[in-house]
Amino acid sequence: MEAIAESPARLKKRADATQKQIRGSSLLLFGRFIATGLNFASQVLIVRQLSTGQYGAWTYALAVVAFFHGISTLGLRRGITRFIPIYHEREEYDKLFGTMFMVIGTILITGTLICGGLHFAPELLARMVKDGDQPIFVVLVLIFMVPIEAVDGFLIALFASFASPKAIFLRKHILGPSLKVLVVLLLVAFDTDVLFLAYGWLGANLLGIFIYVGMLIRMMRRDGLFPHLNFRTMRMPAKEIFSFTIPLMTSDLVNIVMHSVDTLLLGYYQTSAEVAAYRVILPAAHFNKIVMTSFALLYTPLAARLFARDDFQGINDLYWRTAIWMSILSFPVFALTFGLAKPLTVLLYGERYASSWFLMQLMSFAYYFNAVLGFNGLTLKVLGKVRYVVLINVAAALVNIILALILIPRYGALGATIGTATSMVVHNILKQAGLRLASGVHIFEWKYASFYLIITVGALGLFLVQFFLGASAYIAFPLAGAISLIIFAVTRHKLDIEGTFPELLKLPLMRRIFATKKV
Repeated sequence: MEAIAESPARLKKRADATQKQIRGSSLLLFGRFIATGLNFASQVLIVRQLSTGQYGAWTYALAVVAFFHGISTLGLRRGITRFIPIYHEREEYDKLFGTMFMVIGTILITGTLICGGLHFAPELLARMVKDGDQPIFVVLVLIFMVPIEAVDGFLIALFASFASPKAIFLRKHILGPSLKVLVVLLLVAFDTDVLFLAYGWLGANLLGIFIYVGMLIRMMRRDGLFPHLNFRTMRMPAKEIFSFTIPLMTSDLVNIVMHSVDTLLLGYYQTSAEVAAYRVILPAAHFNKIVMTSFALLYTPLAARLFARDDFQGINDLYWRTAIWMSILSFPVFALTFGLAKPLTVLLYGERYASSWFLMQLMSFAYYFNAVLGFNGLTLKVLGKVRYVVLINVAAALVNIILALILIPRYGALGATIGTATSMVVHNILKQAGLRLASGVHIFEWKYASFYLIITVGALGLFLVQFFLGASAYIAFPLAGAISLIIFAVTRHKLDIEGTFPELLKLPLMRRIFATKKV
């Protein structure tokens, strides 16, 4: 009855907000594809330029950076995307600026402690490495990436909170990856080693930070925020924010365990070659996350604004429409990295990494499984279901650690992959089950059941073609593209392409494929 009583103006406002989120996220998705393409090209060049041992040392160092980065911000980035939009919506500028200064101060303090600690006591890290000193030297250079990446994430969260996808697009998806490509090209041109790559990587990210700060100052001046900055009235809502973010650091714990600890355990129990075999396929498997990551930047602030208005039906609509868009847009990547994992691995990395194709397949399934079920974890956090999120995060981390300790010493890279993929799937199922605790958000929308069935049939069909026929890459890749396009066209009714992207239908070919009514 409440849904019937809702005013047309409120319904229109909700629909406009959802469409704005999807369209803004799609700009970031376009940028994400560009950035991922550039980063992926860099990764392929790095794999082919460095020896297996050097590449293992490089990826081990990146895992160490990811490990410390996960704890360096104390989860405060989540506080930015949840509380800054709420404070801005309520015009509580004293808390808004207080939150910003509190977060940046925390980043600088924790970053200094982490970098200083490793440089003063590198022998503690050396005990965790089986292959000698080379990974340690790379770690001591790249560890300065911890505060740099934390500041970068803080700035991205601010731009997302103020609904500025164009700024994120330019800095994060164009400038940053381009600088890294330049570093890799210099690595190849001078035929140098992994330490040159580490110093260049660090310098490129530091330059990106300075550019991002300039963009932020310009945006805040344009939006008229500086007149509200008053240091005398500024309030740092530490209790409010830390009570939300500290428990949710268990989410960072899960990411650390699933994507860093496994690599560290591989370095302890196995050789750098095993580390390389495991890490080499992760960038390709990560392609299944790019849509989800792009949509997440704007999803959380919009869901927080709907929560501030007590519009739970709006959150449910936003959740499921976003989920189906992510499923469709991620499918072409899943088709390649899962259904065609073997020819793709050999094509990208050469025969010396041919045995890693099955690892790519397992990780791709785990990542895509997360995408098709939508932002269940983010939704639970926005709605304040912190206790449940903490419990399932701890459970998933424990499952992953137990599986890693059992499987990695015996099976190496394969054991790490099985443990990580299994833990990711279990964790996502627990998050989806938790939606039953959220008022107004459905654990599953049955009106989208046929949509998910179509995706399953397409993925299974492509897998069976490759499994039984062993088609070459020249046949398999176009087949994956054709199946993806067919699924996109068949599901166009549920995607509401006319309402979300009316500009797309101005193109004659797109109008013929995707229009659901005469235009």
